Amino acid sequence: MIALDWIVLIGTLAAIVGYGTWKTRGSKSSEDYIRGGSTTKWWTIGLSVMATQASAITFLSTTGQAYSDGMGFVQFYFGVPIAMVIICMVFIPLYHKLKVYTAYEFLENRFDLKTRSLTAILFLVQRGLAAGITIFAPAIILSIVLGWNLITLNIIIGVLVIIYTVSGGTKAVSVTQKQQMFVIFAGMFAAFFITLDLIPDDVSFTNALDIAGASGKMEVLDFSFDLDNRYTIWTGIIGGSFLALSYFGTDQSQVQRYLSGKSVKEMRWGMMFNGLLKVPMQFFILLVGVMVFVFYQFNKAPLNFIDASTEKVMASEYSEEYQALRDKQTALFDQKQTVSLKLAKSYNEADKKKLLRLDSIEKSYRAEAKYLIKRAVDSDYGVKYDKLSKELSEIKTNPNDPTYEEKSAELTKLYKDAAKDNATNDRDYMFISFILKYLPNGLIGLLLAVILSAAMSSTASEINALATITSIDLYKRNREGSVAIDPDKDDAHYVKATKLFTLGWGILAIIIACFASLAENLIQLVNIIGSIFYGNVLGIFLLAFFFKYVKGNAVFVAALITQVIVVFIWYIDVIPFLWLNLVGCILVIFLAMILQSTNKKVA
Repeated sequence: MIALDWIVLIGTLAAIVGYGTWKTRGSKSSEDYIRGGSTTKWWTIGLSVMATQASAITFLSTTGQAYSDGMGFVQFYFGVPIAMVIICMVFIPLYHKLKVYTAYEFLENRFDLKTRSLTAILFLVQRGLAAGITIFAPAIILSIVLGWNLITLNIIIGVLVIIYTVSGGTKAVSVTQKQQMFVIFAGMFAAFFITLDLIPDDVSFTNALDIAGASGKMEVLDFSFDLDNRYTIWTGIIGGSFLALSYFGTDQSQVQRYLSGKSVKEMRWGMMFNGLLKVPMQFFILLVGVMVFVFYQFNKAPLNFIDASTEKVMASEYSEEYQALRDKQTALFDQKQTVSLKLAKSYNEADKKKLLRLDSIEKSYRAEAKYLIKRAVDSDYGVKYDKLSKELSEIKTNPNDPTYEEKSAELTKLYKDAAKDNATNDRDYMFISFILKYLPNGLIGLLLAVILSAAMSSTASEINALATITSIDLYKRNREGSVAIDPDKDDAHYVKATKLFTLGWGILAIIIACFASLAENLIQLVNIIGSIFYGNVLGIFLLAFFFKYVKGNAVFVAALITQVIVVFIWYIDVIPFLWLNLVGCILVIFLAMILQSTNKKVA
């Protein structure tokens, strides 16, 4: 990075923070600070809702997902438009009619205080964890790629968010997110077209799509019913609909965005705007990742995108093995480049099959590289792997040995663990590595601003929502025993309390970020956390909307049992995590109905 990149980066972030703080400097009432004054227009609502969901993880992990696995991940979002229609028809009119500050106020009106409090606590747990991850995700990647201190980056991102969120509340979050989305769109479009320009001149965009398709990257739809496949059209439409319905309909970080709307009409237009634009937006981000993959068919990719990990393995006893892999990859690259150019000139099945095979071989080299890196950074891992390998070799001479399958499974798990380690799992590093090495100065600063802006926008929404829930659903409700805020009764006290809770949740998010660790894929980690809780919460709301005879005690007990069961199902990993949304939702409804039916006296 040169001075121009720093000017663009710092200038963009300073402008967003400054604008948000200045624009909302007069937010002193609960109506202004918590609900945003109920003056927000539909386009601001739509962009704010999109910005809340589009964290830095979206741009770093989604592009990496496309590079590794192709466009199929877009199916995850197919349920969003369906959910938007239901939210516009059911949720928005009800929330507006009741004039609630949070989604969970409604649950006390319908059930009781303990059900409201339980649902609020479930939200605080899962969203509190997610807030830390949305800071940690870009911070750890930028720290490794740029050599910045991780703790310092976590604090910088967190403090920038805290400044304008504490100052202006919900309105500050909404107005800054509109600016952040403009920065994000501008940066991603620039990255896309410059990536196309970096591909050889005799390879057109259509040719690039052909090359990507030949490597299996353009398989958008999967109609299979394979439960081992996380992303199919059925998973997206069914599991994705339940996740989106719960997220946009019951998650305060989203509900708070459209509760600030000027009218029901503005809220509905804003949500439909999000519903119509979300899938194309995610498709485009994935397409950027696919075009980067095509770029690397003509430019040699590193064996692992984490430079620090490569340096470690090259300084270890495994350097010769790693270098041998690099040499193999170089020879393979020459073949891939030749076949890709042939496909660009004349698409045919023979070359398509050859490119697919070459890509599969390169994946095996990358997997072996991760294994060597893991051994280089973790000596205990290498000792354990060697011991198991030796034991298996000895057992093979005795086919009747009952421990063979068990030890074989252990060895396979060890090999898979090497791919998930935060020193080897480079999927989330691909895009930022490409940006820094190949994009022009100035644009590097803009795209880093995109990543940090996305982190700030989603984190701001989360800590704003966490503070609101803590203040309204727990602190105020249990302090005064009143359901609704009385603007004339000590209103300034609750604004001050919400600001303090915002500061507290912001600090906690920074602390969680500082102690977090990478999962297999960051965007999956966020969705897994959501899926564990969202189905249960959605089921509680559906019981409130449509099952009038079910009372509070039955719902409360059913929700507790459901949450334990869902966590257990996730732990034993028997179904893809998206299906947890459906399981949690159906289970809490079923259990509540059973409990209510077996005890007619339940209140």
